[in-house]
Amino acid sequence: MWFWLIEEIEALRYFLGLGGEVLVALFFLTLMMWALLLERWLYFRTVYPQQVKETRSLWLARGDHRSWSAKQIRRELVSRVAMAVDKGMPIIKVLIALCPLMGLLGTVVGMVQVFDTLAITGTGSPRAMASGISKATVPTMAGMIAALSGLFFVNRLDHRAKLAVEKLEDSLKHG
Repeated sequence: MWFWLIEEIEALRYFLGLGGEVLVALFFLTLMMWALLLERWLYFRTVYPQQVKETRSLWLARGDHRSWSAKQIRRELVSRVAMAVDKGMPIIKVLIALCPLMGLLGTVVGMVQVFDTLAITGTGSPRAMASGISKATVPTMAGMIAALSGLFFVNRLDHRAKLAVEKLEDSLKHG
């Protein structure tokens, strides 16, 4: 029953072993990035609609919608929602930028291992260098894949956030 889970864990351990310590760090960095992306997605599905409803009810409860002070209050209400919508997005973007850099670090660490092997064995034996080459290429590939996948979803969330704030602002103008 749980055999498939054990197989997947073993495959993950094997893959992480191919890339060395840098790939393990990249794995946790990617997990953190995806946890934050998931949190933002859940925010838009659960918290944001309630927040919009509360903001609209606060605005509609006001009698005055046309004076200078009413416009400032509307601006402040929209600003609160905009800040909540953008919460965590800069951190996600930094994590996305770090993924390829961690991959590049893995490349450097792997190449150092290849040069160490060359220095110790004194030959260009492919078998002796294979481990270092693996540690040089696998983290680079993983870092690029993690960054590209995160970049796609953060851009979608960013677009959704901008549209949500614009829609709220428009609804309060006419409300």
